[in-house]
Amino acid sequence: MSLPPLVEPAPELTVDEVRRYSRHLIIPDVGMDGQKRLKNAKVLFVGAGGLGSPGLMYMAAAGVGTLGIVEFDEVDESNLQRQVIHSQADIGRPKAESARDTIKGINPYVNVVLHEERLEADNVKGIFSQYDLIVDGTDNFATRYLVNDACVLLNKPYVWGSIYRFDGQASVFWSEHGPCYRCLYPEPPPPGMVPSCAEGGVLGVLCASIGSIQANEAIKLLAGIGEPLVGRLMIYDALEMQYRQVKVRKDPDCAICGENPTVTELIDYEAFCGVVSEEAQAAAADSTITPKQLKEWIDDGESIELIDVREPNEFEIVSIPGARLIPKNEFLMGNALESLPQDKKIVLNCKTGVRSAEVLAVLKAAGFADAVHVGGGVIGWVNQIEPAKPVY
Repeated sequence: MSLPPLVEPAPELTVDEVRRYSRHLIIPDVGMDGQKRLKNAKVLFVGAGGLGSPGLMYMAAAGVGTLGIVEFDEVDESNLQRQVIHSQADIGRPKAESARDTIKGINPYVNVVLHEERLEADNVKGIFSQYDLIVDGTDNFATRYLVNDACVLLNKPYVWGSIYRFDGQASVFWSEHGPCYRCLYPEPPPPGMVPSCAEGGVLGVLCASIGSIQANEAIKLLAGIGEPLVGRLMIYDALEMQYRQVKVRKDPDCAICGENPTVTELIDYEAFCGVVSEEAQAAAADSTITPKQLKEWIDDGESIELIDVREPNEFEIVSIPGARLIPKNEFLMGNALESLPQDKKIVLNCKTGVRSAEVLAVLKAAGFADAVHVGGGVIGWVNQIEPAKPVY
C-alpha cells in the first residue's frame, strides 16, 4: 500500500546540500520535496551493529537530518567482520561514539544523538517519542518485543530486520496501517531454540543486504514514495540468491494491536522471552562451577568427564583441554545419554553457559544428579585461565 509522507519538508536546502544530494533531486519521485522531508526527519536506530552499520551509513549519506543511536556496547574485534561502521582503531571504544564519528565523516550536516544506555521498559517511551521512525537492528527477542510494543503504544512505525547465517528477513510494522511484530510472531520461541548470531554466526555481507533494505524502506516512509513493506515479509536466502515475499495480515486477536488487546502497557520482556528456561535455571541454581574451580579439579586429578555441547565448528576455534564434543542437539534428542560414563562426574560447558545449562536440565531429569556446568563457558575459561587462546 502507498502511504502519505511521514514528515513535513524542511523550509529549504542550502546550496551545499543541493550539490550533495543532486542525484536524489533529479529523481522525480524524490525531488526537492522528498529531500527536504529527509532533512527534516528524525530516525532512531536501535543498535549500531551488523544491521545498524549499513543502515546508519546510508541514511546519513541520504541526508536524514537527525539520526539517533541506542547502543551501550563497545567495539570488539569480532564485530569488524560485519559491522562496517567501525574500524580497527575503534576497538574498545563505545559503539555509539564510533558510529557517530563515521557518520560525521560521511555527512557533516547530519545531527547525531547518542543514547548510550540499554533499552528497557522504563526508558523506551521517552527515547522513542523524540523520533519519527524507529529502525530495529537488534538480535535478541526480548528487545524486539520491547521495540514492537513501545511502537504500538506510541503509534510509531518501525522497520525491522533479522539475520542469521545466510538468511535474512525484513518488514515494516505499523499497527495503524497493518500488522505489528506480534501479529507475525505472537510468542517468542522456546529458550535456546533459536541461537543468536553470536552462537550461530552470520555471513558478514548479509548485513549489507538486509541493512540496505531497511534504509530503503525508511526513506520510502519518510518521503512518502513507493509501497513500503507494510503487511509483507521479505525473506532473503543468500546461498540460493533468492528473494521471496510472504503476506502478513493484521491479527484481530493480537495481544497488543488486536481488537481486544491484553497487553496495554510494557512488561518484563526478559521474563516473557525466557532467555533461559525455568528448568535450566533450576538445574543450574546449585550446580554451577567457575572456570577456576574446573581448573582445580583438572589439576587435582578429579574423576570428571568434561563435555562440550557446542557445534563442531565452534569446537575447532577454541576448547577447554580434555573436553569431548557432544553437540547440544544430541542431548535434546536423547542420543547422547547412553555414551556418558556412570562412574564420573559430568561437567558441561558451552560458549557462555546458556546452552550447557539447558543440557544440564536434561541430565538432571535423566538421573545424573551430580552433573554440573561451567558458568561463563569457554569464554570464561579463556578470560580467566588461558588468555592466550582466541575467543569468538
